[in-house]
Amino acid sequence: MTKSPAPTGPLAGVVVLDLSRVLAGPWATQILADLGAEVIKVERPGAGDDTRGWGPPFTHTPDGEPSDAAYYFAANRNKRSITVDMALPEGAALLRALAAEADVVVENFKTGGLKKYGLDYAALKAVNPRLVYCSITGFGQDGPAASKAGYDYMIQAMGGLMSITGQPDGAPGAEPMKVGVAVVDLFTGLYASNGILAALLHARATDQGQHLDIALFDVQAAMLANQATNFFVSGKAPGRMGNAHPNLTPYQPFATADGMVVIAVGNDGQFRGLCRALGDEGLADDPRFIGNAARVRNRAELVPLLTALTVKRTTHAWIDVLEAAGVPCGPINRIDQVFEEAQAKHRRLVVEQSRSDLNGPVKTVASPFRLSETPVDYRRAPPALGADTEAVLGERLGLEAAAIVDLREKGVI
Repeated sequence: MTKSPAPTGPLAGVVVLDLSRVLAGPWATQILADLGAEVIKVERPGAGDDTRGWGPPFTHTPDGEPSDAAYYFAANRNKRSITVDMALPEGAALLRALAAEADVVVENFKTGGLKKYGLDYAALKAVNPRLVYCSITGFGQDGPAASKAGYDYMIQAMGGLMSITGQPDGAPGAEPMKVGVAVVDLFTGLYASNGILAALLHARATDQGQHLDIALFDVQAAMLANQATNFFVSGKAPGRMGNAHPNLTPYQPFATADGMVVIAVGNDGQFRGLCRALGDEGLADDPRFIGNAARVRNRAELVPLLTALTVKRTTHAWIDVLEAAGVPCGPINRIDQVFEEAQAKHRRLVVEQSRSDLNGPVKTVASPFRLSETPVDYRRAPPALGADTEAVLGERLGLEAAAIVDLREKGVI
């Protein structure tokens, strides 16, 4: 049993029963936990969240034995873990009792999957009318695809993201590409947490909860952003452009003497500053390149002219010159280089915590929230499987030690 430090932050006092696993749901609940909510992560006895086994790499115990996978640590900070078998009637009853006292339930089972356990929204609303209940699925609670499972990779493909990611046809390595992290899951977690916060405000004002229906497919469509509106306006589906931008030029990587530099010009003033910094200010007065629309139309002519200039110096030499000229630019860092950046160190983007069953510190990426009055509190590392079962059942449901032992002997917890 582990003692949980008292949550602080703007969501202190909010209790979240987290029935989700893998990434989209846990990402949403980690956001809530970082903001001070008490998040009770419910896991399968003996197995836990699938991502505990999604390695290598794995963390290790002091004896050198493999423990939880690194993947699990990305989305489960500041939570308490309990193990309950909801397939057993007594386990489902425990979870209904916890939900009756909770403010929020988050789940990512297949549509209708929790009804047989009496853990669906209708059942829990009957015992807790103020409950904010968030369902995260691949395709939503209704429609012809509602029963289908949805995974980030397939949604990136089906939802159009891969059709605009990767090198264009005819270029070396041309094929549709997924993004290097599960962005649909992550965006879904962000949309879910925002929706939960809105629903909590409504519940506090009206004593009325509600059901949030969050679908990965819907989120992916929303993520198309300007690419979708480009299509709506032009009637032409955008294609893959490699690292170029469909609406801006120059806005891409350029070769340097020792690598690449990303140059991101967003207006005419920045373009003139770029040309001046590169040593060819006359390019800014070339009729082909006056105004962003002209530069986009004449991209194929402009990019080689700029590249002929950028290859003359190293990446960091150009960064110094371009930053002095007010031109947005940057290196293409490896992940290890990201956390060596002076800005990353100043902003303390690496959080180190400890867990007694692990050899060495647990490192996660800091929350991007910077709240002046209620800062994020990194009060506990991602928990060991079931580390808080006895404490939560005792504190929340008033179960005595003997009753908890009995539940454990029956395999309920």
